[in-house]
Amino acid sequence: MYKNELRPPAVPLVTVDPYFSVWSFADNLYDDFTRHWTGRRNSLTGVIEIDGERLIFAGKAWPDPERYFQEPLRMKQQSVNVTPLTTTYVFAERGVELQVRFTTPLLPHELELLSRPVSYVEFSARSVDGKNHDISIYFDLSGEWCVNTSKQRVVAKRKQIKENISAVYMGTDTQDILGGMGDDVRIDWGYLYLAWETSRNTKSFIGTASDRCKYIRFGEVRTDDYSDFPAEVKEVHPIAATVTHLGEVGSEAVSCRLCIAYDDIKSIEYFGEVLDAYWRKRWNSFDEMLACAFMDYEEVMQKCIRFESELLEDALAAGGSKYADLLSIAFRQVIAAHKLVCGKNGEILFFSKECFSNGCIATVDITYPSIPLFLIYNTELVKGMLRPVYRYAASSEWKFDFAPHDVGCYPKANGQVYGENKLEYQMPVEECGNMLISTAAVCLRENDRSFAEENWELIEKWGNYLVNNGFDPENQLCTDDFAGHLAHNCNLSVKAIMGIAGWAIMCSMMDRKEDARRLMKTAKNMAVEWKKKAADGDHYRLAFDQENTWSLKYNLIWDQLFDTGIFPKDIFRKELKYYLTKENRYGIPLDSRKTYTKADWLVWAASMNDAREEFERMIAPLWLFANETLSRVPFTDWYDTVTAQQMSFQHRSVLGGIFIRILKDKQLVSIDKRSIEI
Repeated sequence: MYKNELRPPAVPLVTVDPYFSVWSFADNLYDDFTRHWTGRRNSLTGVIEIDGERLIFAGKAWPDPERYFQEPLRMKQQSVNVTPLTTTYVFAERGVELQVRFTTPLLPHELELLSRPVSYVEFSARSVDGKNHDISIYFDLSGEWCVNTSKQRVVAKRKQIKENISAVYMGTDTQDILGGMGDDVRIDWGYLYLAWETSRNTKSFIGTASDRCKYIRFGEVRTDDYSDFPAEVKEVHPIAATVTHLGEVGSEAVSCRLCIAYDDIKSIEYFGEVLDAYWRKRWNSFDEMLACAFMDYEEVMQKCIRFESELLEDALAAGGSKYADLLSIAFRQVIAAHKLVCGKNGEILFFSKECFSNGCIATVDITYPSIPLFLIYNTELVKGMLRPVYRYAASSEWKFDFAPHDVGCYPKANGQVYGENKLEYQMPVEECGNMLISTAAVCLRENDRSFAEENWELIEKWGNYLVNNGFDPENQLCTDDFAGHLAHNCNLSVKAIMGIAGWAIMCSMMDRKEDARRLMKTAKNMAVEWKKKAADGDHYRLAFDQENTWSLKYNLIWDQLFDTGIFPKDIFRKELKYYLTKENRYGIPLDSRKTYTKADWLVWAASMNDAREEFERMIAPLWLFANETLSRVPFTDWYDTVTAQQMSFQHRSVLGGIFIRILKDKQLVSIDKRSIEI
């Protein structure tokens, strides 16, 4: 069995979408409250009762910092193992071993499962001292999961989902569906569910933190439900709790499971239309979907095991054990930073949230770094990211002749909000290059030109923009906008050149051979000029007019992925050799201006190495950063290479970019090369 040797900066627990995403920010599951990816408290609490003694294994007992409560004894954590779809904790105490497994089946090739807002929690206990032990498992969720702030009020009720499935659900009393938007916000509409199988010996109650503490101290299970609703979360600390008696447990493990689910009712506002989550295409109701989640549990877990096995095998072959560790802690984060919905015409729409940046939805330069993961496993999801941008750019609302940055602020995709739509805050070359490269990559991966055909007018428009403006960009922002405006950006010029190459590839696939040859010649001529203007002795510059500077030319990777050979191989060799002279303990900086870097771009640069050993050498400091950083947040992509401190950003989808080494190994251009000969 694969063992992740990395100590994650934060541990994924329940990870479905940008609103339904809860983590442990600590080494041990009982060291702190569990938290929403933003860092706000979304607490769950787990307690095991062994022969009448109760020990906490997850979360904290008392949530009010102004009132003292003696925290109970803990069941000592032995290990935590994070794989792409599952987090497994092992605890041991009093002659008993407890395994707690959190699984969210985010299978990218099965969209109904990926969209289904359900996470499984399985508890498995066994005796390890040769004696039988009487064991019960207590587990609860707080009302914090369904509010934006703890001053909001919730209601809680029971529901019989099916004959053998029961649930408690909680939600705000106001239910302003899709009423809010922004970055550091949480959902405050819809309902959180804790569900269990009634065939188990399970008791349940709707209560408060005081009831939790009574159980921990005295073993008392509330026999009636708390009913003074609506109740303010901060004041009452409402909970939904279950207590499952496993009975007399010997050396053979005894298990039970729960489902944590969230009914958001409506998911995305899309140019004035309110859209459902994708899973509603199959299931007529939330209850039907939740019942199915119980019924197909074994089948789903087998699918998860097979998928993880294949992913990890590819990761180990492509980049070794440290690479596999990094992909494992990134996978659920990447997908859970999106929401999958179905458009009015049945089309797939896959909306990213620009987490801990500005909350933009369907951000083009968030999509671009993330696509390697989705190109590997399901190109429909890449198309689902690009469709909203094409639709918006084709509308009368978009006034510029280059591609937009975003289509709104999550969860409302009603038009760009970035930079107040002022010209000086746009990213003209960046976003045109991103859209053309991403679209070409989809067409190549599918060996199908149809997605380009659907959007050809804009592709031509943006391609011409790059031909006319891309080689030597004016003073403007790029995706690394935190570094500020920069004129004559050499790496941005590479993106423009590769965007033109992508356009040429799409022309070839559409049998426009003359256009394809012309555009490829343009790209190659630009590359010749680029080599002259960017040269700075033993490396290439940050900007054409800045001597003694340098930067990670991560956009060059597309010349290898497209197999276009636009840039001479000596450029790659020279750059990669130079990067190693600038490496700090936790990696190579983004450029000569600061000591910070971006994890996604670092892996793109490392992937330009043909030799696996050199790739492993360059990503080892990234693994060290994740393992040692004191910034205990979901995997950040922007950090300092000297101090290992997070600069900003967390829980971002851009870490889909670190899957690029597998994509390179699998060969994006896997079709007959003659079909794209230019």
